[in-house]
Amino acid sequence: MKILYVNASVRPDSRTKRIARYLLDRIPAEKKIVNLGEEDIRPLNNELLELRTRLTAEKEFDNAIFHYAKDYAEADMIIVVAPYWDLSFPASLKNYIETINVNGIVFRYTNEGKVEGLCRAKKLVYLTTSGGKIISDEFGFGYIKELAQKFHGIKDVEYIKAEGLDIEGAQVEEILQKAEKNIDKILSDINQA
Repeated sequence: MKILYVNASVRPDSRTKRIARYLLDRIPAEKKIVNLGEEDIRPLNNELLELRTRLTAEKEFDNAIFHYAKDYAEADMIIVVAPYWDLSFPASLKNYIETINVNGIVFRYTNEGKVEGLCRAKKLVYLTTSGGKIISDEFGFGYIKELAQKFHGIKDVEYIKAEGLDIEGAQVEEILQKAEKNIDKILSDINQA
């Protein structure tokens, strides 16, 4: 199994990374790590968008600008780690999504205009933590889930969250352990597959 680990958490002592490590350490597999805080992934500008549009139309997918999309499409399982910031996730994750969401690699449009996912992954796990309460799951996880299921062809999308970590009096260790117990359920499903 080949796992793609997309890390949008930039803090070295991140609680989000802690629960991600709990999951990753328990899956014996080849792991490709994309640390978004260290990658040079920029928002699409006109020049890059025109290049990508031309190369996509010509089906010239060997260009280096497509390597993130290829890694995503070829993974057997994807783990996305993103803290809950400003009602969503860090901008670096949005930039990554724009980079990987390539027609002809990650998805395609059929002759009828329907979207067909081209990803090999059967499962995507989205892990997040929040200092306060997560007001809506739709702006962060919901967005990733819709893309995975409706564009990428990844039907099994799991969500693990640990919220309220910075609320005065919060039992931080207890909250994180609860998230780890939820990860144990996912691991059980993975091991049975």
